[in-house]
Amino acid sequence: MEHLKELEQKFNTLALKLKDELSSVRTNRPTPKLVDSIKAEYAGQFLAVNQLGSISVEPPRSIIVTPWSTDSAPSIVKAIEAANIGVSAAQQGNVVRITLPELTEERRQELIKLVRKMAEETRIRMRIERDEVNKIINQEADKNEKFRAKEALQKLVDKFNQEVDEVVDTKIQEISA
Repeated sequence: MEHLKELEQKFNTLALKLKDELSSVRTNRPTPKLVDSIKAEYAGQFLAVNQLGSISVEPPRSIIVTPWSTDSAPSIVKAIEAANIGVSAAQQGNVVRITLPELTEERRQELIKLVRKMAEETRIRMRIERDEVNKIINQEADKNEKFRAKEALQKLVDKFNQEVDEVVDTKIQEISA
């Protein structure tokens, strides 16, 4: 049963990783996650945008980056434009304004496909972990223990799949809104 607890921790880690990956997928609402990990060159180093300034959201379609050093603003604009995430960035005085265009229906469908692909990749990683635990369970001598362990394993897998489905459905609703 110890291996089932380890598996549950791995499943939780996979679910958190999926949520984190999905948070960087663009929806109709601006989110700092969209730009915070983009690397910009400043002072000879590549730094994430969130290390070069503060990021805030200005509804309905803008993200504002306030650089801590005004010298870094041009490199932030350049990095965001080069990231090719479908947004436009412009320096306005001391701040960088990132404008998100309205999502077209075609782009929404592409994003939905991307979300489903990310979910499927997570499920594949889950299956690999499940198969490893299944091998351990099959080595169990006691048939009753083996049956109970397989039943508990299936419950874990079902719970994980339900969680992934909920996360994906929520993200698809955000994209469609």
